[in-house]
Amino acid sequence: LYLDTTERLDVMDEVPDSKKPRFNSNGLPNPHLSDMSRDNLYHLGYKTDDGLPELFGDVQVVVIGGSPNRMKSFALFLADQMKLSQNEIEEMDKTKTDRFSIFKVRQVLSISHGMGVPSVTILLHELCKLLRYAKCDNPCIIRIGTSGGIGVPAGTVVITDRALNAALKDEHDVYVLGKQLSRPTVLHQGLREELMETCKTNDGLDAQFGATLCTDDFYEGQGRIDGAHCQYTKEEQQEYLQTLRKKGVKNIEMEATAVAALCHAVG
Repeated sequence: LYLDTTERLDVMDEVPDSKKPRFNSNGLPNPHLSDMSRDNLYHLGYKTDDGLPELFGDVQVVVIGGSPNRMKSFALFLADQMKLSQNEIEEMDKTKTDRFSIFKVRQVLSISHGMGVPSVTILLHELCKLLRYAKCDNPCIIRIGTSGGIGVPAGTVVITDRALNAALKDEHDVYVLGKQLSRPTVLHQGLREELMETCKTNDGLDAQFGATLCTDDFYEGQGRIDGAHCQYTKEEQQEYLQTLRKKGVKNIEMEATAVAALCHAVG
């Protein structure tokens, strides 16, 4: 999910001026931030006067995933690949709260986002602000994680080319001031292709493009039959899964629409 201002502005050119978001001095589509002398990124534990450009200004890639332990393991994997010194490894942990873990491996951030749309949305609001306050130069955000496969072998890497909501629409629904808004889920084609080309260099790694279904629930929302409550039959479950396959869905998880919509909206 590449934060590409040029692509975003091309899309916004088609929107009437009265409907376009107002940007503040940091390029964020929230003019109210300009009225604040200091911004507190509560759940990350950082403030705008913490020297964010010095701490994070060189970040080029942000990789987010569900659990703190997984993102720590990913950071250690990167450290090994980059051959970091022991001192550098000991300084990777930039975590300041118990909400989200943050590890910095040179120009890469590895951050946990918890489970589901509500948690990842909180992270993304504060992460996008942190990246802008730190004056990062056009960073990209990639979400990694396990998911339920639809018609693909276990272990397949699915690179999302569409993020669908529970109604199988390319939209993320959010309620703002009591009104439901539907925001488009837009993913960066260039980054998808780069990821696929990288996967091709790894023999034995099965990578496929596909639509990702984002649900609000792990059990009934994903058509599972092993939850505490289930009132559909196995036949109805299989019919639903076949519908997903026909729509090009290759995996199910709980964050994709929020990530795609919010990153696109922020630009």
